[in-house]
Amino acid sequence: MAFTYPWFLAALLAISIPIAVHLFELRRPQRLLFSNVEFIKEVKLVTARQRRLKHWLILAVRIGLISFLVLLFAQPFIPAPEGADKADSVVSVLVDSSPSMQQLGGEDAALLEQAIQEAQELPLAFPAATRYALLPHSRNKALNAAEYRAEIEQIQVSGQSSKLIQEPASNNQQSEGPLFVFSDYQRNVFSKKTLAELDTSRQTFLVPLEAQRKPNVFIDSIWLDDAFIRQGVDVQAHIRLRNGGQEAAENCQAKLFVGERQVASFQTAVPAQQAVTTQVRVRLTVPGVQQCRIVVEDFPVGFDNTYYFTLRPATQISIVEVADSKQLDQLYSNEPLFTYHYATPRSVDYKVITKANLVIVREATALSAGLQDALREATEHGATVVIIPSGTASSRETYARLFRGLGLGPIQWNAQQSVAPPLQEVAMPSTQNPFFKEVFAGVNQRVAMPKAAPVLRWSRSGAEILQLRDGEGYLGGFPSGKGMVYVFAAPLSLPYSDFGQHALFVPVMYRLAMLSYQQEQQPAYRLNQQSVTLQLPDEVGPAKGKEAIYRLVQDSLAYIPTQRQQGSILHLDLPSGMQKPGFYSLQRDGQTVATLAFNFDKRESDLRSYSTAELRELIGPDRPNVHVYDLEQGQTVAARYKATRVGVPLWRYCLLGALLCLFLEGLLIRLNRGTAAAPLAEAA
Repeated sequence: MAFTYPWFLAALLAISIPIAVHLFELRRPQRLLFSNVEFIKEVKLVTARQRRLKHWLILAVRIGLISFLVLLFAQPFIPAPEGADKADSVVSVLVDSSPSMQQLGGEDAALLEQAIQEAQELPLAFPAATRYALLPHSRNKALNAAEYRAEIEQIQVSGQSSKLIQEPASNNQQSEGPLFVFSDYQRNVFSKKTLAELDTSRQTFLVPLEAQRKPNVFIDSIWLDDAFIRQGVDVQAHIRLRNGGQEAAENCQAKLFVGERQVASFQTAVPAQQAVTTQVRVRLTVPGVQQCRIVVEDFPVGFDNTYYFTLRPATQISIVEVADSKQLDQLYSNEPLFTYHYATPRSVDYKVITKANLVIVREATALSAGLQDALREATEHGATVVIIPSGTASSRETYARLFRGLGLGPIQWNAQQSVAPPLQEVAMPSTQNPFFKEVFAGVNQRVAMPKAAPVLRWSRSGAEILQLRDGEGYLGGFPSGKGMVYVFAAPLSLPYSDFGQHALFVPVMYRLAMLSYQQEQQPAYRLNQQSVTLQLPDEVGPAKGKEAIYRLVQDSLAYIPTQRQQGSILHLDLPSGMQKPGFYSLQRDGQTVATLAFNFDKRESDLRSYSTAELRELIGPDRPNVHVYDLEQGQTVAARYKATRVGVPLWRYCLLGALLCLFLEGLLIRLNRGTAAAPLAEAA
């Protein structure tokens, strides 16, 4: 046992005062006359023994009273087995508010509620003057106990919560004070890498909250067979359900809604930690963006039962052919998904070039500087440019300047042939090439391939689509700006190539057009994304004011994210207040520009977590500053910390002892008066 203020023990000398009073107390005798003297003598002997015993008892309780009062001021305590932290340090607390904390724990209470309750009791383990920092909300401000409790009561589930990422301390006191982390410690989030981010100079206390073993079915992903959705045409959707719980889910029912209309419903069993994929048919009957959602009936974990996404009929792909003569009109005019435009190099509209999805420069003999600038601007905005060189020697310098302006790699010209150039056969395309994915049902190795006499050659490209038999490239892709530039090694016209008459020509040109299509937005986003990049639709005109202000609106909530616009590309930094999944309208000047769907990160739905023993094993002996508190032992975090780091204070027991001694003294004095009067009354 130790004392906080040991100098108060000097007051124990006051014990001599009641001892002196009891030893030297003088009583004046009283003379009483009675007829039977011998009877009075017998009563006198009996009362003297009783009085002497009670005097000693009163002396003992008075000594005890003074002793307990002195110990009360000396503050005795049982020292803690571990060292205590600095008294002036700030206590940091991190409560995991991610969606997975909504699962039920003991007594059917949510894990977040248990974490808040435990965190609220922490001030009981520290002195009254201790300051607290609630990460990450008040990491730049130290709170007293009352402010800390009020702040922690405001914690709610957040889809943007970053789990267990150590926030930088705002001052040295926060970095030196203890850190308490309340979480469910999911396996797919917490790892040794997370432990390595913790400060090794501060004491860290991990408090795992164990949830009930339940199934949890959620939507892992959804995709369509066709990237181009046509209005009024059925498309097959693949829905993958995954069970992130530790028990199998039987007869799980799911429903698919397009707008307010239910279009599909199915029921399936999903084993624990496995996925099941189901196909359904979807049809968009109205134009514009459709708000879609998949609802899973799953209990009791329900934070991820609804998956929000948007679908929109594909817009037409704008294709521009720049050539001396029109040739590709019949190729692209047969497909309603394409809009075809033709222009000569001398009469081209540069605005059409910059807004096109695909620009095909086919064997043009001359390219003006304005056209080259328009092609470069189109690739910077993400367009695709296909260059089919001309076979004339006079046009080589023009194409060389275009290649340099687009930032392509070293492309060399072959020596000019005075006679008909020799033709080489194009090699069979590889089905493993992503360019030809789902293009061919099968490859016949005996099929005749086209032949070409290359006028260009390159050593390396970003994407090699077609090659000649000798290994030289025939069709290669080069990244340029945000777009792609595809270059043919030979003209399409005879005698340089017969590729334009081959059966491979149509699927290759169609594939180039489809790859040029850029979706204006993704079907769904995550709430914990730091930023979102959107391509504004063409129908979005200039802002009414000098500066466009975009807002994300959901019902009565409105957020103004940090934003920057570069042409038709809008970059948004998601605000920290966006915590609820669902549909958000992107508005400018009160008009809806786009509809965005946000969901929780699907990693939150995987409920596999570390137990207390597994967490200790993961930490290992190399991190003595990291401790794990087990709540299953029936002891709160505050009590556990106080017993191991602060010690067990005994001043409460001293106060109880002093009050008990005071009560016994009063009781003995009262009994002493009663017994003294009894013999006198009997003798009379």
